[in-house]
Amino acid sequence: MKTIIHKAENRGFANHGWLQANHSFSFANFYDKDKVHFGALRVLNDDIIAPKMGFGTHPHDNMEIITIPLKGVLKHRDNIVHDEWQQVLPGEVQVMSAGTGVQHSEINGSIDEHLSLFQIWIIPNKQQVSPRYDQKYFEEKGRDNKFQTLVTSIDEDDDSALKIYQDAKISRLFLDENKSLSYALKTQNHGVYVMVISGDVTIGNDTLESRDALGISETKEFSVKANENSELLFIEVPMN
Repeated sequence: MKTIIHKAENRGFANHGWLQANHSFSFANFYDKDKVHFGALRVLNDDIIAPKMGFGTHPHDNMEIITIPLKGVLKHRDNIVHDEWQQVLPGEVQVMSAGTGVQHSEINGSIDEHLSLFQIWIIPNKQQVSPRYDQKYFEEKGRDNKFQTLVTSIDEDDDSALKIYQDAKISRLFLDENKSLSYALKTQNHGVYVMVISGDVTIGNDTLESRDALGISETKEFSVKANENSELLFIEVPMN
C-alpha cells in the first residue's frame, strides 16, 4: 500500500477577509509541485464564506465540480437550469459537469451565519459534454458506521448516487469510537483520498486528526479505525 499524508496545517491558506480558504492541492496563488493533484482529483478546497458574500458569475469548462455544504446556506445560480438562486443545504450534495462551458455564481445565503463547504474538482474522462447540474439530499443515518455513496460514474447503474463523467466514487462516513471498517477499492488502478472532516482515526501506520488527509493507492483494500467519534470523506479516483 502506497500512502501520502497531507497534514491540515500544511495546506495552502488564503485569507480574503470574506473568504477563508484552505487548499489541499495547488490552487490560485498556492502552488506546491508535490500537491498538484491526486490521480484525477484536482481540487479539494475547504472554504468558510462570510454572510452575504460569495463568488460572482464565473466560467468553468471540462471539469466535474462537486460541492458539499457542511454548515450554513449555499445559494447557487447558473446558466444551465437555474436562473434564480437555488439553495443547497448541509446534507445535500451538488454536482456540475462543466463540459463545453458553464457560468455560475455561489454565495452565502445567510445574513448572519458563516458558510462552510468542501468543493471538489475531478478531471473528467469525457471532454466537451453538454453541461449538466444535479443535487441530492442524503440522510445522516445512511452513513452511520457504513459508507454512504454520494457520487459515482454516470456509466454506473446506481440511482441512489449523483453522477459525474469519471470512473470515481465519493463516499461519506460517520464512524463510532473504537469501530473499524474496511474500504475496498474499485480496481488496483484507483486510489482513495481520505479527508478527516472531524475526529481522530488510524489508517495503517498513520494517525489522522481533523482536516488531515491521506492519499492511498496500490492496494485492494485498507482499514479505518476511529479513535474517537469521527466523520470522513472518501474520494476514489483513477490514478492515471
